[in-house]
Amino acid sequence: MRFCPLYSGSSGNASLVWDDKTRVLVDAGLSAKTIVNALSVLDMTPDALDGVLVTHEHIDHVKGIGVLARKYSVPIYANEATWRAMPESIGKVPDECVRIITSDTDFYINDMNILPFRTPHDAAESVGYTFYSKCAQMSTVTDIGHVDARLINALCGSSLVLIESNHDVEMLKAGGYPYPLKRRILGENGHLSNGDCGIALTKLFRNGLKTAVLGHLSLDNNLEPLAYETVRGILNSDGIYENMLDVSIAHRDRIGAIYEISEGK
Repeated sequence: MRFCPLYSGSSGNASLVWDDKTRVLVDAGLSAKTIVNALSVLDMTPDALDGVLVTHEHIDHVKGIGVLARKYSVPIYANEATWRAMPESIGKVPDECVRIITSDTDFYINDMNILPFRTPHDAAESVGYTFYSKCAQMSTVTDIGHVDARLINALCGSSLVLIESNHDVEMLKAGGYPYPLKRRILGENGHLSNGDCGIALTKLFRNGLKTAVLGHLSLDNNLEPLAYETVRGILNSDGIYENMLDVSIAHRDRIGAIYEISEGK
């Protein structure tokens, strides 16, 4: 199984997960043209996609799904609450492309087993996804206000996790956002800080995590080096060093690395 974060940030999110038989996007929060161009860099075409898995209805996660469905007949997977909350701006998704899934209940696309698990965010019914292919397991989870035992359990056993590292708390507090927005971001259903991300990774390391990809970094309230150093510092202080857990960044404005996930990796 392979993973590539195409884009990750408040301006748009899309990641690709694939194996020998199946290719799926997690979210399509940029224009379809941008996503098609990103796929072409990986020698893929949109009509080869087996689906787009939607985490929630916010526009930075769904902007391109309407065009991908209408123009390329890509199936769109989302739970019923998310379908009802979809913004009108995405346009009509053809009935034959609508796939309704149930949170916390796994399903298959070809041979790939996928578990959508609920996440704490201010959306209708936001989810993350865990993927199982042969002996490999990985997860994606962004837009989370906090990490609790239930969320750790959903990620347990994944050797790679794309996890939110949205903001530096002090940058956010000192910045120019209006107070209600700051309160929302810092809330239990808002976004995960660099520090809380690092703490979560110390727990996931003890449950099989080998690679952490930091995602959904804020343009205004974070910096890539700051996110990395904060998370790395927390891990190091817990005795989890670079040769034990690899940490990298998913970029908002360019295609990320390709990660190979296999048994024990």
